[in-house]
Amino acid sequence: MKNLSKNSIRSGILLAFFALIGTGLLSFTHEMTRDKIIAVEREALQKSLHKIINPDMHDNELYTDTITVTDRALLGSKEPVTVYRARMQGKNVAVVFSSIAPDGYNGTIKLLVGILKNGTLSGVRIVTHRETPGLGDAIEAERSDWILGFNEKSLTKPDISKWKVKKDGGAFDQFTGATITPRAIVKAVKNTLLYYQTHQQEVFTATTVQTGNPHE
Repeated sequence: MKNLSKNSIRSGILLAFFALIGTGLLSFTHEMTRDKIIAVEREALQKSLHKIINPDMHDNELYTDTITVTDRALLGSKEPVTVYRARMQGKNVAVVFSSIAPDGYNGTIKLLVGILKNGTLSGVRIVTHRETPGLGDAIEAERSDWILGFNEKSLTKPDISKWKVKKDGGAFDQFTGATITPRAIVKAVKNTLLYYQTHQQEVFTATTVQTGNPHE
């Protein structure tokens, strides 16, 4: 019994020792790679933003000149969303909203919506989604040019009453066999434009904006 007890104690000590070593190695690895991970994420974000806002249009760092805004009704989330601001020699040029389409076919669709100062869209890109492969995933720029159809659109081009898919009497194409996904994107982009129309000055000057009731 004594030997068994000693063996158990010895095994427990060894397990604790190896667990401590493992935890230390994980912490060390995390610290060593943290800066690299941040740099990679920043580069990926910058590439996505520059697909919407041409680098020649601004001289500030988009990923650091930001504001958080909250409006569940128009931006699709009760949580604050980030807005990236583009400026040239201190003058306001454009903004990019990290908007949400909450009513995709398979759930939430996250997108970037770029809006020039005059209210015209500079571009839209999908960040993440869970739409059906071969149908709803045509919202990706890598799979079709559908998303490019938002370029240079505004609340007056087409008329705001036409900000729907064609099946609903609007101006935007839907996909064969997949109407819900493009319908959700069109609605989200229109709502983002509406938010910008109302809060243009604030998004360029404030540090945080909350409108409406985020709990609705």
